[in-house]
Amino acid sequence: MSGTPQPTVSNFIRSIIDADLASGKHDGIVTRFPPEPNGYLHVGHAKSICLNFGLAQDYQGKCHLRFDDTNPEKESEEYALSIQEDVRWLGFEWDGEVRWASDYFDALYGFAVELINKGLAYVDDLTPEQMREYRGTLTQPGKNSPGRDRPIAENLDLFARMKNGEFADGSMVLRARIDMASPNINLRDPVIYRIRRAHHIRTGDKWCIYPMYDYSHCISDALEGITHSLCTLEFEDHRPLYDWVLDNIAIPCHPHQYEFSRLELHYTITSKRKLLQLVNEKHVSGWDDPRMPTISGMRRRGYTSEGIREFARRIGVSKSENIVDMAIMESAIRDDLESRAARVMAVINPLKVSLTNFDGAQAREADFHPNHPEFGKRLVPISKDIFIEAGDFAEVPPSGWKRLTLGGEVRLRHSYVMRCNEAVKDASGHVIELRCSIDHDTLGKNPEGRKVKGVIHWVACEHALSAEIRMYDRFFTVPEPDADREKSFLDFINPASLTVVQGWVESCVKDAPPETHYQFERLGYFCTDRREHQPGGSLVFNRTVTLRDSWTKE
Repeated sequence: MSGTPQPTVSNFIRSIIDADLASGKHDGIVTRFPPEPNGYLHVGHAKSICLNFGLAQDYQGKCHLRFDDTNPEKESEEYALSIQEDVRWLGFEWDGEVRWASDYFDALYGFAVELINKGLAYVDDLTPEQMREYRGTLTQPGKNSPGRDRPIAENLDLFARMKNGEFADGSMVLRARIDMASPNINLRDPVIYRIRRAHHIRTGDKWCIYPMYDYSHCISDALEGITHSLCTLEFEDHRPLYDWVLDNIAIPCHPHQYEFSRLELHYTITSKRKLLQLVNEKHVSGWDDPRMPTISGMRRRGYTSEGIREFARRIGVSKSENIVDMAIMESAIRDDLESRAARVMAVINPLKVSLTNFDGAQAREADFHPNHPEFGKRLVPISKDIFIEAGDFAEVPPSGWKRLTLGGEVRLRHSYVMRCNEAVKDASGHVIELRCSIDHDTLGKNPEGRKVKGVIHWVACEHALSAEIRMYDRFFTVPEPDADREKSFLDFINPASLTVVQGWVESCVKDAPPETHYQFERLGYFCTDRREHQPGGSLVFNRTVTLRDSWTKE
């Protein structure tokens, strides 16, 4: 699948774009990806990135990267840089320079003054508790604040003084004057500015008032000429406010907001607050822990950008609930790695085997990939002592057993047929070594007069390299860890989500750089760790995905 263009899957957004271009409403499209720099991006953002940037690519349009930096306490340069790296790693590039909501702070302030002058915004000094009381409920209308009828001149004066820092944080807000009886609570005079003395990552201490997202987002879209503003379904009820703001200010462009269902992936969480909690409480090693559903975590685990883009293509875009089984993600990754990952052998649970008739045994060349001769070959050496997987030997084999047992034969992958003659045990009766013999006439050919059905992987003790191998399993024990109202999502963390073993790998991987993908034959797909793996030194491999779907097991 790698490198093979996949057919474009139509969806309701593409149908809208097709109609807009056909009618002449737009002569090109401009989309945007507007993350807040308050955490690392996760798999849900990956879907949005693939949608916004992918549409721009397919329609020869433009996609902007615009940071929503209106909440300064939680934002950082680290997060902003990580987001840019993630977008580029996924294979996309934004149009022009990176944009920021803060680029428009002066314009946003000016539009707020315009709303005040039109009698459509007012300064309010209700306490947060009073504001909640006045707001009403889903079944009861709200009531007007005493400040709602302030004269325009007084509102202009108070708003300017808010900007100049004359009032305490939280003591006053600027509200849009819409309809306190609206059945849509978002239209009940929403706050559009609040006082917040916090150092901003770009504007420093210039501002002590900051716009709210619902106010800044639609104006930023309009200033940038966005044609199709795409967001997830939880913003559907915010669209009337998006339109109200743009309808009531002097701005020539009025983008349209379209909503699609957000991605919910089983056995993960995508709440930034909860992901930050996992990091801060050290349930994980960091934002890029390979168990995290962050883009940087998936990348470190060995997921490929091509595989993630293919996953986004497979799950599609719709307005219906989008709860996706992890098997779909892993299938996309597995399909991509099948054609790009070199094959080598590794042993993760070693059992020593002594070859009693080793003298005269020869190494043999083997392809790195059976279907890609351009990947080249490597030499598979053999030595007097080898390691096999302990699970490939059984003293009392079950029915249908095709691996090694006393008196039985197997083919050593890329090497000889081997017979087990003796099992050596320790004092407690555990098998600690096998003594075996090889058939010297079977290198590269079948034995005469008998069939050997089993093939096992192995490494030569004399030549194999020690490696730390990290085996990852699902991070949570239930499909929806944050759905239980009685328990914390932390109660469902899988204690076996990470198992670290010291294994052995073929020496041909010695100089592999970080983020090199391999298929360890019969074991799964693995990737050299991008942080801790040292070529020629300390080798660290992360298991990316098993060879077969393991998510159907409960």
